[in-house]
Amino acid sequence: MEKKFAVGVDFGTLTGRTVLIETDTGREIAAADFSYPHGMMQDYLPDDETKLNSGWALQDPQDYLDVLSHTIPEVLRKSGVGKEQIVGLGIAFASNTILPVKQDGTPLCFLPEYKKEPHTYVKSWKHLAAREYAERIKQLHIDKDESNFGMMCAVSPEWMLPKAWQMAEEAPEIYRETDYFLEAADWIVWQLTGQLTRNHCMAVKALWKNETGYPKGASLKLLHPLLEDFAERKLFGKVLETGTCAGGLSEKWSRLTGLCAETSVAVGNVDAYVAIPAVGICETGVMLMTMGTATWDVLLSEKRCEIPGICSLPKDSVMPGYYALEAGQSCVGDHFSWFVKNCVPESYYREAAAFDMNIHQLLRSKAEKQLPGESGLLALDWWNGNRSVLGDLDLTGMMVGLNLFTRPEEIYRAMIEGTAYGTRMIIETLREHGVEIKSLYAAGGIAAKDAFMMQIYADVTNMEIKISAAAETSAFGAAMSGAVAAGCYMDMTACARAVGKVKAHIYRPNPQNAKRYDLLFEEYKKLHHYFGQGENDVMKRLLERKNEAVKLSMAETRN
Repeated sequence: MEKKFAVGVDFGTLTGRTVLIETDTGREIAAADFSYPHGMMQDYLPDDETKLNSGWALQDPQDYLDVLSHTIPEVLRKSGVGKEQIVGLGIAFASNTILPVKQDGTPLCFLPEYKKEPHTYVKSWKHLAAREYAERIKQLHIDKDESNFGMMCAVSPEWMLPKAWQMAEEAPEIYRETDYFLEAADWIVWQLTGQLTRNHCMAVKALWKNETGYPKGASLKLLHPLLEDFAERKLFGKVLETGTCAGGLSEKWSRLTGLCAETSVAVGNVDAYVAIPAVGICETGVMLMTMGTATWDVLLSEKRCEIPGICSLPKDSVMPGYYALEAGQSCVGDHFSWFVKNCVPESYYREAAAFDMNIHQLLRSKAEKQLPGESGLLALDWWNGNRSVLGDLDLTGMMVGLNLFTRPEEIYRAMIEGTAYGTRMIIETLREHGVEIKSLYAAGGIAAKDAFMMQIYADVTNMEIKISAAAETSAFGAAMSGAVAAGCYMDMTACARAVGKVKAHIYRPNPQNAKRYDLLFEEYKKLHHYFGQGENDVMKRLLERKNEAVKLSMAETRN
């Protein structure tokens, strides 16, 4: 019997990654990646003239199309697999990657008259300029009204509604010209198939409920008059569950990718959610950490749970038959990138070059010689706010214990430990509310490449950690959804049981280190509560002073 294959594409923060897998074994045949030419636009639009305000993080959707046209032909060429053997295609994306489009699917930023208008581009998950609107939703308490939104957790400025409200308030003419607001995953699937569908797991972040659909217009009008038609007109498209076939590949994209026309294309997936079946999780009590620039934590639940700072996701949104819980940290890998760009002396870079290392490898080689607590440092991991469990993006980072003898590697290690304490805080919060967590799994670039950091996480949490065996876990999971859409498996659970996989190596806690970290974590919790729960709002006051000074400086510059 002829072998069948599926393609999965994961659109990351700065790079798209594609894998080709064998559907019956999960064997990875070939992979390719493509970096977005426009990257993440946080200072200027592509014209290098239009300045963006603080908190903006935009992308050009053409980059996503280029990922498809470059990487899929490359994996076909590398693999030697005949296109007729490839039966399915799946897509994974970071949720809350939002773009406004016309009725035919054309992004507004593609239109010449809107090239210089920031609101017409993709607002990435890192776009936090809608923070004011998320806060106003919380202040109105609409999220607590079951008859209106029935929210399962506090609205984040990353979500679609605050971003749409920002446009309605700041650029009403652009809002009126927008026919649909789409998650980028759903837009890509629409481009590939010609069928506009919305995926279940992302629709939740647009306030969609299994029982009642999207919120009613009267509720939305309370926020802004233009939002009255937001759900009814601008969220058009049938909501489908993970693994469902959205349609067949169009002739146009058959030519651009080299795949056969009518290849089954699955509805879109959240990158962190589709990693769950990729590592073979089909039961409760197992938490998966997808670790990269940020970290998303997901675990299955047999019931809906209401836990502060944790999103309770509807049944079937991640895996068939289960509710799910989602937590996360909004800055993990970004911590370390910030540090090496801004705080490491040139002498360290010269030393790294002499040893044929990159700067991260050098810092880790120095930091791993320390015992827990040896540096005398303790960090709060809030360089980009706190997503869980405090749900406050106005919180900022902190390092306690610095002195004139502190070395860069000590700060670096303290920052790694800080992110591990943040993960333990999430785990303890879940347990305090009756959620059993028996084991930890990890996926993503950090989990795959950084043994030092993963051992710290095992020691801090005092739990074993299993690592995804897939080189690109979310792309692998996306390919699995393509296989399900093509009918190779009944559902994602069956596919997970057949091909989900982890490595043989397990990170196990060092008992002595775990005891030391127990003491340090108690100090972390004191700082967490003191600065994060209102006892001392110095971080917010400093942010207010900063914003006032920036506005004053801008006014003086204009004058």
